[in-house]
Amino acid sequence: MAMNTLGFDKSPADTRVVVAMSGGVDSSVTAALMAEQGYDVIGITLQLYDHGQAIQRKGACCAGQDIHDARRVADTLGIPHYVLDYENRFKEQVIKEFAASYLAGETPVPCIRCNQTVKFRDLMGRARELGADALVTGHYVRRVEGAGVFGAAQMHRARDDAKDQSYFLFATTPEQLNFLRFPLGDLEKAETRKHAERFHLAVADKPESQDICFVPNGSYAGIVEKLHPGAAEPGDIVDGDGNVIGRHDGIIHFTVGQRRGLGIAAPEPLYVLRVDPVTRRVVAGPKAALLKTRMRVHDINWLGDDAVPNDGQAVTVKVRSASEPVAAKILDFAQGRANVVFDEPQAGIAPGQACVFYDADRVLGGGWIQRDDA
Repeated sequence: MAMNTLGFDKSPADTRVVVAMSGGVDSSVTAALMAEQGYDVIGITLQLYDHGQAIQRKGACCAGQDIHDARRVADTLGIPHYVLDYENRFKEQVIKEFAASYLAGETPVPCIRCNQTVKFRDLMGRARELGADALVTGHYVRRVEGAGVFGAAQMHRARDDAKDQSYFLFATTPEQLNFLRFPLGDLEKAETRKHAERFHLAVADKPESQDICFVPNGSYAGIVEKLHPGAAEPGDIVDGDGNVIGRHDGIIHFTVGQRRGLGIAAPEPLYVLRVDPVTRRVVAGPKAALLKTRMRVHDINWLGDDAVPNDGQAVTVKVRSASEPVAAKILDFAQGRANVVFDEPQAGIAPGQACVFYDADRVLGGGWIQRDDA
């Protein structure tokens, strides 16, 4: 028997898949495509945070309206649909870590932690319990079957550069990647919308979800203060030489590379260069002072076929989700840590953000940017 579209040597009807349904267009179309192709589809939606606060919000993932939308799509498709209450797991593994990262003077990426924990670990475990052959998601990333070492799958950037989500998935392990499928990886977003219309899905015109789903009003600092009362302690804003040039209302309001909110009149624009959680100081300076030639990365997840050579490996890297990959070299890779040296100095290297490694459009893995003084 020929392989089916998901790479299994059996008929779609004999292939059970769990589709992670957030209630948005992408995951809804993913479920519809799987059902249309005849797979044994089960839809699962995760309730990740108190939807009492978010039920009125548009563009919030995994909360009240979105759970309702996912259920309506499942009804339209005629597939079973379950809602799993992962609220406590999400708070412990994502929200609390988000707050702690800000308190440490970092700039966290909770979407990566969410994929790494409640979605690709906990939900994947539930999918296996249900006898699924694969967990299928609406992420825009490509999985190349059996191209890696020992036949392991590779991860590649999506065809649609504007929608590529590989940055948020760098922590996916080889074992997880073998169980995952991403049917939208070869589609443009406009094609996905057309599919939603073709399937007459109620979410066809639904807007994009926001980056951080659990921030009700866009105030990251509010989340931190709620979990850590008194966290927004005032402190000094200093220049590169340590001279006090202003005051601030809490380091949780600042991130490296930020320009707005400093409230300091200066001959040239000032940017946040560093945030010191111990002294509660925000260091500000000219844009040129943001430039760095190297950084340290930790907790690396490596997806390459071979180990990094002793003399290093040339790659391209992304240091923020919206940035373009730039040329760099990985050096001194050992015990999940490495130095990354840029071919050209880069600005806005923020501790707590991810550094993702690429070989052309293939994802080689990545790690977390470390503070210079760590």
